[in-house]
Amino acid sequence: MTNSRGEGRYGNPPGPPGAGRYTASRVPPRVGEMRRYLAVGLDCYLCLVTAALLARPHMDAATAVEAAGLLLGPALAFSFLNHVVLTALAGAGAGKLLMGIRVVRMPDAGRPGPWTLARRWLYGLCWVLLQPWYGVRSLFAASAPGNGARTGATAGTGIGAGAGTGTAGRNVLGRADPLGVRQVRRKDLAAHRATTAAYR
Repeated sequence: MTNSRGEGRYGNPPGPPGAGRYTASRVPPRVGEMRRYLAVGLDCYLCLVTAALLARPHMDAATAVEAAGLLLGPALAFSFLNHVVLTALAGAGAGKLLMGIRVVRMPDAGRPGPWTLARRWLYGLCWVLLQPWYGVRSLFAASAPGNGARTGATAGTGIGAGAGTGTAGRNVLGRADPLGVRQVRRKDLAAHRATTAAYR
């Protein structure tokens, strides 16, 4: 499939059939933020429901600290099974499967291995735990004397208070492909693989 400029679906020259192995290194575009956030919400909901159901029989006789542990343990176990084991087997976790998302590795759009997924899962946990720190740091940076003038002077370059570690840092992290793993739409992945196979 080509566009008006004679390029392939992902901006690669199509080339004549049989002209050699298709060597495009691009992968399908990232999935939209709304779809990704909905998938995260579904994963969180399933995780909390599973943890609560497993911990409920033991909650009556548990102290506050024990109750927290009873919830945290199953939640972490479900998160690992969902984001590492299920993703390695099915190409995505439960929430992503429901939202038509697949997880692929860069740059060949193949399925990530368990070790890569495990590191990505740990990366995600650390990112979530650091959100309060990013928020506090962003608030302090925004209230610092002279911050308004400094932010205005650097608005054209995107450099200002909190850039890299505050709100801007969170946005950059949210759009990045951590550890060479990207979330794409199932339809885009199927089209990419069909295009790649046509030039092999």
